[in-house]
Amino acid sequence: MPSIRDLKKDVNFVLGDIIEAVYIWEAGSGNKESEEGTVIIDEAIEVYDNLMDKINQKKVEDTKAHFRSIRTELEDKAVKLVERLNSLEA
Repeated sequence: MPSIRDLKKDVNFVLGDIIEAVYIWEAGSGNKESEEGTVIIDEAIEVYDNLMDKINQKKVEDTKAHFRSIRTELEDKAVKLVERLNSLEA
C-alpha cells in the first residue's frame, strides 16, 4: 500500500501542475489574472484543502478503502479541472 506521504505528494503535484498550467495559459494568452483562470485556481485550492482534510482523518474504519477513494476523487476532480482549463480560449 502506498504511503500517506506519497498520496499527499500526489495531491500536491497534480493540483500544483494544474495551477501552473493556468498561469502559463494566462501568460501565453495575454489574459493576466483572468476571471476564468482565477476560478479554476480557486477550485483547485478548494479541492486541495478538502482532500488534505480527508487524508488527515484519524478515525477511519477501512483505511485502504478510504485512501483508495481519496485517490479516485483526486483523479476525477483533476480531470474536470483540466477539461475546464482546456476549454479556455486563447
